[in-house]
Amino acid sequence: MKSYGRFWRAWNRLSHRDSEEEKRLMVQNWTNGRTEHLSEMTQAEYDAACKELEAASGYDRELKRRRSICLRLMQGLQIDTSDWQRVNDFCRNPRISGKPFGRLSVEELESLSVKLRAIARKGGLVSEERSVKREERNINNQFILISKGSNGNKEKPN
Repeated sequence: MKSYGRFWRAWNRLSHRDSEEEKRLMVQNWTNGRTEHLSEMTQAEYDAACKELEAASGYDRELKRRRSICLRLMQGLQIDTSDWQRVNDFCRNPRISGKPFGRLSVEELESLSVKLRAIARKGGLVSEERSVKREERNINNQFILISKGSNGNKEKPN
């Protein structure tokens, strides 16, 4: 465990969590007095501490709410949200989020919901069938101009 970003993000969300002394006491509590340093916590202790901090800050409820919003918006775009592979493939697209759905933070989910609403507003996702019909329409609307030259021959303009 090298990065403690998850812990510090959760810690900073709690407005009363300012002192280093308080952090040391909390780490001692999570490790049953074994240590007071984050770097000496086991992965299981670290995960439990982060989960507890996230629950106390309301982050987990907000994450669940944002995920629900995004999934509903995806359903409106005809993405099968019961198939997690499809949801993850859609989200991995660099123009969507560039990450699997489960790895998105609250801020990234908020950004994703804005993108999904914009896609819906612009007519939804373009299916292959719709793009073929659009190409057929464009082909049917093309025409060639033929003009008479000075010698009466028909020629195509450049």
